[in-house]
Amino acid sequence: MGPATPLRRRTRARPTTRMDDAGGGDDDDVRCEACGSGESAAELLLCDGCDRGLHIFCLRPILPRVPAGDWFCPSCASPSPHSKKTKVAKKPKQFPLVQTKIVDFFKIQRAPAAALAAAESSEGKKRKRKTGGIRLVSKKKRKLLPFNPSDDPAMRLRQMASLATALTATGAVFSNELTYVPAMAPRSANRAALESGGMQVLPKEDVETLNLCKRMMERGEWPPLLVVYDPVEGFTVEADRFIKDLTIITEYVGDVDYLTNREHDDGDSMMTLLSAATPSRSLVICPDKRSNIARFINGINNHTPDGRKKQNLKCVRYDVDGECRVLLVANRDISKGERLYYDYNGSEHEYPTHHFV
Repeated sequence: MGPATPLRRRTRARPTTRMDDAGGGDDDDVRCEACGSGESAAELLLCDGCDRGLHIFCLRPILPRVPAGDWFCPSCASPSPHSKKTKVAKKPKQFPLVQTKIVDFFKIQRAPAAALAAAESSEGKKRKRKTGGIRLVSKKKRKLLPFNPSDDPAMRLRQMASLATALTATGAVFSNELTYVPAMAPRSANRAALESGGMQVLPKEDVETLNLCKRMMERGEWPPLLVVYDPVEGFTVEADRFIKDLTIITEYVGDVDYLTNREHDDGDSMMTLLSAATPSRSLVICPDKRSNIARFINGINNHTPDGRKKQNLKCVRYDVDGECRVLLVANRDISKGERLYYDYNGSEHEYPTHHFV
């Protein structure tokens, strides 16, 4: 990665006032107004309006880096309730709940019913053979699970329409694969062998499970997820049925570019794909133009008790056939209606999500 943005005074939060007999505060005791932590001081912003401190990763949406210009906290940035310029967040226009429009939007394969039934039967038999006996194994050795689509076709249409609504509102088109476009990083640059310190290889059986998930989506068997609009968080994602631990939720996709091309990009959804020993070879995923539901799943600061409690996904980078891929996987059972949150500052040895740019 290139040189860090030069730190200015406002990137350091004000000391927390201590009500003790000695009076006055400790200049080294700094706190974020959101999480209360004084750690990661280089990522603590000072509001140019009220001088309150906030971590860039505690903001919603988070900031990928310290802004170059003036910065104002959400309270100071929001207009007064009595101001004529105050705007109430409007709920986005809903995508038509029409099967033909949804099929066209997601380019779902229109295979003959008999062919689809045969494919489903074949894959169902394979899954049954693989899950023959009950074995007690450690969690680290357990295999990833494919998502379990909703049984009701009408419910699946509703789920797809919710994603189409979010993508349309943000000016993006649906893509379920990493994309390589001219003037950005070529596919040949995506080489897991370049990862600094090495990258874990996705086992063959888990690769098959990932490919199964892709095939199911191609024929309209959708993950049981709903994209909902929250006036505070914006678009976010919640489970539309019970999801088991270790279920593949989705792959993080978008346009692949060199990190050096995006160092001054203010996008809040970029994800590191490759952290190379040679910084100029590092890659990021940019989901602003082409993306899937991963773009709308919120990252969370799991260094706080509240963050650890909410986190229900882990974000893992894998070597898949020599290329880097990023998967979002359930790290515990998830109840219907529960919002999805993945860790963006986890331990590299557990699941490398400090790579959220």
